[in-house]
Amino acid sequence: MIEVIVNRPGFEYDIHSLVKAFFPKEDVSVRVQETFAEETGVRMELIFTDTLLTARLSEEQTLVDERTQQIDYEDRKETKNHLKRHIYRILSEYTGQTLPWGTLTGIRPVKLAMQLLEEGKSNTEIAAFMRDTYLASKEKTALSVMIANRERHILRNIDYKDGYSLYIGIPFCPSTCLYCSFTSYPLSKWKKRVGEYLQALFKELDYLSEGFRHKKLNTVYIGGGTPTTLLPEQMDRLLTKIETSFDRTYLQEFTVEAGRPDSITREKLQVLLDHGIDRISINPQTMKDETLQIIGRHHTAEQTREAYKLAREMGFSHINMDLIVGLPGEDCEDVERTMEELRVLAPDSITIHSLAIKRAARLNLFKEKYEEMGLHNNMQIMDMTARVCAEMGLFPYYLYRQKNMAGNFENVGYAKADKAGIYNILMMEEKQTIVACGAGSVSKRVYPDGRIERSENVKDVSQYIERIGEMIERKRVLLED
Repeated sequence: MIEVIVNRPGFEYDIHSLVKAFFPKEDVSVRVQETFAEETGVRMELIFTDTLLTARLSEEQTLVDERTQQIDYEDRKETKNHLKRHIYRILSEYTGQTLPWGTLTGIRPVKLAMQLLEEGKSNTEIAAFMRDTYLASKEKTALSVMIANRERHILRNIDYKDGYSLYIGIPFCPSTCLYCSFTSYPLSKWKKRVGEYLQALFKELDYLSEGFRHKKLNTVYIGGGTPTTLLPEQMDRLLTKIETSFDRTYLQEFTVEAGRPDSITREKLQVLLDHGIDRISINPQTMKDETLQIIGRHHTAEQTREAYKLAREMGFSHINMDLIVGLPGEDCEDVERTMEELRVLAPDSITIHSLAIKRAARLNLFKEKYEEMGLHNNMQIMDMTARVCAEMGLFPYYLYRQKNMAGNFENVGYAKADKAGIYNILMMEEKQTIVACGAGSVSKRVYPDGRIERSENVKDVSQYIERIGEMIERKRVLLED
């Protein structure tokens, strides 16, 4: 247990996230109290006075480190940055480790670089700011600046004011993966209600198409779950509904996340092609069969190869593949073998995910069991995946982070020059309104001043079907002028 005591409320979340990054396997407690009792174990005390911040680190009641600095409470953001740098330097010295992203604990580090670019700052100035303010490494600041520049170029024709993007969630999967915390339900238990789900979804789409008839639809993303768990005729109904309900004059991208190789058939792929969709994901996560069994993916590496080759033969011109590094029992050699398999297949884009141990996932419930197998991620692995992607002609175009990621790293999307996923960038950078339909989806309205408001749909499929009127009303409140 790592205990943090602070005498003034307001920064508990930031403190917890940063301390947890240094001690990922420990329970971290952050409490606000004005007096400090005797402690055991590792304990940090953060004491705010009118003008000073004092940080003390103790181990078994023995003072290890104490530092004090001036604080200006008029600027809350700067106060938070001072606090986090204070904590970082003490814990870095105490543990002997540095964090690749320094004090940054949010999920959108590239957003900072993008904002500074738009303010007219140079690449050198942005990198220096991120290193000095957040103590981020040279490698990660350089990556952030590179991606921000590429994102800005990719989004140059996106209409932020009158445009919007549409997300459609299909919450069914062949099975639930070990690490998954998304809204997903095993198709075997819900097969008889998929038709009801689509009926409710169509009502939500009808409302949206009418309410946004004067807006410009820029991107569509059908995700999940696994959208290709739908039968061919069900997918055809869904795509026909979208075509007949929405003006696609300004559409720049339409993606269907095929995802699981064991859900892909020639008939389903043909439906996508018949509707003019050739941007899909086929996600192996790993090409090691033993790991696939451990994480609950009911397919083999060979099925991934077969699904990919089938899609290419049928004419799909943009295929993305997702990988996860840090899976139970996999080391750098395992990941490199997977990357070499992908080199042979030659997808148009690859997303490298660092395993995140989510609270709601089975991996977290049985964490000790899987930690014994080894949850490995390090700079060597991340550098190797970046190198292989570069050798394949794929370069980073978007990045995001999650809590409790293996090695405190990041997720990076790599793509060929003209194959970057526009929706992925818009989702991360929060520069355009994204309207999301389906169980568990979250709509985000982005206002001209940068303010963001959200509306969530219920996650439970039965509740979504029964309360679809309420879901539509939530959207009306969010989207009305």
